[in-house]
Amino acid sequence: MNAFRLAGDMTHLLSIILLLLKIRATKSCAGISLKTQELYVIVFMSRYLDLFRTYYSLYNSLMKIIFLGTSMCIVWYMRSHKVVRQTYNKDDDTFRHFFLVLPCFVLALLVHHNFTFIEILWTFSLYLESVAILPQLVLLQKSSNIDNLTGTYVFLLGAYRGLYLFNWVYRFFTENHRVRWIPWLSGLIQTVIYTDFFYYYIKSWKNRDELKLPA
Repeated sequence: MNAFRLAGDMTHLLSIILLLLKIRATKSCAGISLKTQELYVIVFMSRYLDLFRTYYSLYNSLMKIIFLGTSMCIVWYMRSHKVVRQTYNKDDDTFRHFFLVLPCFVLALLVHHNFTFIEILWTFSLYLESVAILPQLVLLQKSSNIDNLTGTYVFLLGAYRGLYLFNWVYRFFTENHRVRWIPWLSGLIQTVIYTDFFYYYIKSWKNRDELKLPA
């Protein structure tokens, strides 16, 4: 494992832990899109089915369990916790997220590396992850005030995918120039989606202003 992938994994993990701690400590999920969190649960469940079939390493297995467990925990808090669920901005979280699922699955059936059950689901998870943040970004655009923890959570999610782009470049030059078009393009699309948010996040951080996205 190279340093870029490790940094990406740790950044991704930090973003999820930060969000979970925020919800648990403040008993509030204001500003968080339940729809994005549900999409991430689908992403991880689709991607990590091999957890029960193939053992790669202790690190690999632990990370899969942590990502699955924490994502499901966040959804449970937002849907079922008697205090937290009352703070959910349902009226602003209006993106029809399940309309993203079917197109991504159909695309995985059409464009994949190998036509196997595990491979199709893995490819589907990449396509879905590339757009899973959209409900969250739409919700932030509707928010008059974005708290620092929520903004940092989204920034870390985007940074994780950016680090993975460096990981793929590194692996291309160190692994016999092997081409991986599906994760490359999915990751690039996902990073581009974050570009506008990155601009306003860094701008607000430099100017010590509140983070606000243009409607």
